[in-house]
Amino acid sequence: MAIKIRLARGGSKKRPFYRVVAADSRAPRDGRFIEKLGTYNPLLPKDSEDRVKLDVEKIQEWIAKGAQPTDRVARFLEAAGVRDKAERANLKKAEPGKKAKERAKEREEKAAKAAEAAAAAAAAPAPEAPAEEASAE
Repeated sequence: MAIKIRLARGGSKKRPFYRVVAADSRAPRDGRFIEKLGTYNPLLPKDSEDRVKLDVEKIQEWIAKGAQPTDRVARFLEAAGVRDKAERANLKKAEPGKKAKERAKEREEKAAKAAEAAAAAAAAPAPEAPAEEASAE
């Protein structure tokens, strides 16, 4: 039996609340679990102590028995200092896509052309009005 340490969702619509549980990997997300190991309330501010509560001793016991934490629970454990920081597999996630790169390049070219035009206009001497000179004479 493969054991996972994962989140089980509770709470009402648009008001999520999660329990950190040890469960059989084949059980449904919000269904049967073996033991409750903590809670996570994403609605609280990030600096709140009540946002993530973990029973670290129980979690370490389950990990010693072979339970695998999910990605999100592993991040909670890293923040609590229980696990070492792991390398993330999705390094390219923050990188913009192909179309976004093309749009950024076009914007840069347009800004460069506008800067060139402004520099050329500033470098060109201002034309003097000959009509005013003629009327002054």
